[in-house]
Amino acid sequence: MTKTLVILGVTGSIGASTLKVVRENPNAYQLFGVSGGWNVAAMLAICVEFQPKFAVMADAESNQQLRIALRDLALDTEVLSDADSIVQLAAEPEVDMVMAAIVGAAGLLPTLAAVQAGKTVLLANKEALVMSGAIFMDAARTSGAKVLPVDSEHNAIYQCMPEAVQQSLGYCDLKQQGINKILLTGSGGPFLRSDVAMLSSVTPKQACAHPNWSMGQKISVDSATMMNKGLEYIEAKRLFNTQPKQIDVIIHPQSIIHSMVQYCDGSVLAQMGQPDMATPIAHVMAYPQRQVSGVAPLDFFSLGELTFTPPDFSRYPCLKLAIDACYDSQTATTCLNAANEQAVSAFLAKRIKFTQIADVVSVCLDDLSYMGQDSELSVLLEVDQWARMHAGKVIKRICG
Repeated sequence: MTKTLVILGVTGSIGASTLKVVRENPNAYQLFGVSGGWNVAAMLAICVEFQPKFAVMADAESNQQLRIALRDLALDTEVLSDADSIVQLAAEPEVDMVMAAIVGAAGLLPTLAAVQAGKTVLLANKEALVMSGAIFMDAARTSGAKVLPVDSEHNAIYQCMPEAVQQSLGYCDLKQQGINKILLTGSGGPFLRSDVAMLSSVTPKQACAHPNWSMGQKISVDSATMMNKGLEYIEAKRLFNTQPKQIDVIIHPQSIIHSMVQYCDGSVLAQMGQPDMATPIAHVMAYPQRQVSGVAPLDFFSLGELTFTPPDFSRYPCLKLAIDACYDSQTATTCLNAANEQAVSAFLAKRIKFTQIADVVSVCLDDLSYMGQDSELSVLLEVDQWARMHAGKVIKRICG
């Protein structure tokens, strides 16, 4: 049976990997709608190849350019332009499955709309859980939406869990299922073996040069600071209902083992594969079946050494900030995420140093004194805006 699919963030790296899986399985999916950023040429190429019913971009100018280009090619894809059109697209009755791959807080509302509409949501947007994890999982429970984790680490954990956990995300009892601990792996990024003293001088280009994965700039910088792993730590807490001692972060530079689950009998189950996002995407798109992803299987004879070390928080202060915020409150994790987005943007613009990303986030968390109900989405959105403005002030002060 063909499934109708919406891809939110189709012009990004996750969107590209999703399209790769669709190409491998052309009879399994019909692309109903797509959203993208500002890359009109990339979106046009996608519309030409897959001919979705609807498309929408990040601003009015990009939408108009796409509309004209589609008209010139006599293509039927309708370009939406209403401010709420991405949210509406995610909740369309005809849609079976939504790939939620918009980077950052901008992806929260459309992803939540898909959950509230009871869709199968392929979750690649960390911020939906980092900002509003309890709200998000409550909404899924109420609507009957199926949330499937796309991040390679969370997908690996999911695959290593018993079915009882897979069917009760957000509310599972790991101890009752015989699980001692989640082992969340991370590569350590491009500066794993660099002198800590030189990190203040690294450039955006160096920070974006991930040794294993091909990702967008923002996620690449987050990987270099290991804030990405911190956000994944928070995400794992929300998905698998963990307590503080039920998650460990492990540095695994080769990115072959994507994460592990440790059981009470001494068993450790690991999911392994090439560092290619098409693998977890193919898994969630076909779940509970399997399908071709276009990724070659591992050649164990050429793997070489697999190594594991604990994280050094003096090298990765952002990771420590995220772990501390995780069990504080949703306002803290919302503040952490928003301040980090602003700080990474400032670093990419060469306004602050690499090491000052953590400084900006730390100051914002220290200054956070919002006393609203963190179970209300409106409160979290206010905290998000406050943190962005406050981070801007901190960045301006750093810049002199």
